[in-house]
Parts: sequence; C-alpha cells; structure tokens
Amino acid sequence: MKNIKYLLFGFLLVAFTQHTEAQFLKKLMKHAEEKAKSEAERRSKRRVDKGIDKVYDEAENEIDGKNKKSKKKSKSSRKSKSSQSNDNNGTMGDAPASDKTSKAKKHNLVWSRYDFVPGDTVIFEDGPSADEENGEFPSRWDLYQGGAEIAEFDGEPVITFITDSGNMYRKGIVPYLKNAEQDYLPDVFTIEFDAYFHPDVYNERYYLSLFDRKNQSYCCSQIEIYVNSVSCGDSEGSLKGKERSNRDPEGGWRHIAVAYTKGKLKVYLDDQRLINIPHFEGNPTGVTVTATDENMYIKNFRIAKGGVKYYKRVLSDGKIIVNGIKFDVNKATLKPESMGPINRIYKLMKKQPDLRFSVEGHTDSDGDEAFNMKLSKARAKTVMDKLISMGIDKSRLKYTGWGESKPIDTNATPEGKANNRRVEFVKF
Repeated sequence: MKNIKYLLFGFLLVAFTQHTEAQFLKKLMKHAEEKAKSEAERRSKRRVDKGIDKVYDEAENEIDGKNKKSKKKSKSSRKSKSSQSNDNNGTMGDAPASDKTSKAKKHNLVWSRYDFVPGDTVIFEDGPSADEENGEFPSRWDLYQGGAEIAEFDGEPVITFITDSGNMYRKGIVPYLKNAEQDYLPDVFTIEFDAYFHPDVYNERYYLSLFDRKNQSYCCSQIEIYVNSVSCGDSEGSLKGKERSNRDPEGGWRHIAVAYTKGKLKVYLDDQRLINIPHFEGNPTGVTVTATDENMYIKNFRIAKGGVKYYKRVLSDGKIIVNGIKFDVNKATLKPESMGPINRIYKLMKKQPDLRFSVEGHTDSDGDEAFNMKLSKARAKTVMDKLISMGIDKSRLKYTGWGESKPIDTNATPEGKANNRRVEFVKF
C-alpha cells in the first residue's frame, strides 16, 4: 500500500512537472513571438522613418540648391565652356594656376549681375599698406574699444581685432581723421570692405555703425554682418543658396558694400543685395567697425563720395571716370566686385547704341614708370575684352593706357592714390 502511494505521488509529481514545463514553454514561446513581432514592427518603423527622412533630405537639398549640380550637368558643362572663354579674355582669376582659374570661373558667373557702383571720389582708403609693421596699431585708424593691430593673413596685410581684457565682446576702430567729431559723410556715399569668417565658427559677426562711436553722438541703427546674412534695424536678408545659419562650413572672405543716397540705404554681401531701406532713420555722420571675437580680419576698406549718373557724365564731360574697377596688385586681373561698374557701362552701351568708348587705364605713381604704363594698358584691354565678351561689338571699343602720367589727385595720400588708380571711358 505504501509503495502504491509512492508510485502515485511520483506519477503526480511527473505530471505536475510536465504541466509546469509546458506552461513555462508556452509562456516562453508567447514572449518570443511578442518580442519578434515588436522587433519586426520596430525595424519596419525604422525603415519607414529612414524613407521619410530621405524624402525630407532630398526636398531640403532641392530647396538649398544642392541637387542642381547633378540635375543640370549638361547646363553646367555649357557654363564651364563659357566661363573658360571669359577667363581667356583675362577678366577673372589669377590664371594659369588651375585651382585659381576654377575659382575665378565661379566668381565670374556669381558676380555677373552685381549692380553696386562705388562712389566717384575716395575720401578714406586703407588696404592696409604693405609698409605697415606687423604687430603695430593700424596707422590710419583710431581705437574705439578693445585693440587692433596689423597682421599678415594669406600673404596679405590685414587688420586683426584684439580682445579687451575688460570686455571681451567689444573691439572697435574708427577712421583717424582731422575733426572726426564733425559729420564727414556726404549725402551720397558708399562704403566697402572685406571681412573674414573662420570656417564652422558659430556667431562671428561684424558691426558697421554709420557714426563715429568715439567722437560723435549716436545717430542711427548699426549694420550687423554675419557670414551669410546681414541685418539693420527691422530689415534683414540672407545669401541665396546658403543655409540660414550663423556659421558656415567653408567660411572665408565676404565683401561688404553699403550705398547711401539721401536717406536710402542698400547693403550688399558678396554679389547679392540683402537690404534695401527706402527711408533710413537718422543722418549718417561717420564710421565705426567692431568685431565680436579675437583674430577676426578686415581689409580693403574704402569710403567714397557718390556722383552723377553715367550718362549725364558722358553728356557733360564726354567721359566717365570709374575708380570702382579693381584689379589684383600689379596685375591686370579683375576682382569680382568690379562687375558692378562694368555691368553699368554695359547697360548704358546697350541702351545707347551710338556710344563708342576708348577704355583708358591709369595708375598711381608707386613703382616703376615703364611698368605702370604697361600695366595700365593691360588693365584697359582686360576691361574692353570683358565688355566684348558680354556682347558689345568690338567696333565700338578701343583701349589705351596712360600709366601714372595723368593724375587727377595727389599721390601723397592713400585716398589720392586710390583716385588716380582708375579706368576712364572716353567717348569717341
């Protein structure tokens, strides 16, 4: 009887164990199925998300223009051939180096519609000069806040801003002029300079105030310049084809240009006009340049007085004097910003088909006289060739150069030299 009980207990124990194991296995299988289903759903969702992200990425790239290269390959090829033709005319870049030529072609296309025209008479100019000593304060400027000194960057002299230990965010300079407390900006003027932005650095910016913060009273809103955008008061604008961001992966030099005409203010960044204020509040009286960070650089600063429209000059003087057509130092290579005046001459000649011009180059007195004569002729030819490549019939143009032989201003000051370095379009 006792053995039967043991056998019965053993049977029940085995049955219970098998049942428990079965239940456990059943739960385990159910859990595995649920987990597999969850993983499948998660993987499927991830694939869907990736697909959605891809669609959005492609759409954003389309908006930013990043897909245009692949979609317009044949068009780009045609543009490349056209650009090569323009480069052979000596109108852009530092050829023959291939990399430089490639960059030149890009500039030639990008700046083709640039419409900024500098004023006629330079009233303040600073390169800075190659004669300035590195580490010294720039001699043509006065200190507003922080510090500044001459440095060499990319083989060129530049002005770099230095941190003020008292306030690291304020570094500014003003033109060093006699009677700086007085209003030295005319009713029509232009300002130009180049500013450097470091690659992928966040929130670097320059401020251009249209009054002398050291010597004059507050007059008006300042112009705030980022790597890809500009703002002034309630007005702002960003470069087309660039991300609306306060940093840029490539950074580099930006050309800033300001045109003021009796209350109207326009601001350009590189080849694009980003701000157009029809009624600018306040009366501009001077200039202050400030930077937010250390080791930010500016160069090629110029203030010029505006003048009469081109066609009126032809009627009254028989010629147009242009000092806004700029070249590389000691070369006949056009700088991109020269396209503003050249485009204006082109439009004038298209509108007035009877106009014919002798394009005449002039230099300042620096350097060898014979070299300056040769250089002035080469520069005049470059401008003539550019106009011909744009569609002006070559029978309407000729060229010559006068070197330093016909100055219109003193060669004793940077401003006088800037006025003497000019291209004249003389009617014939």
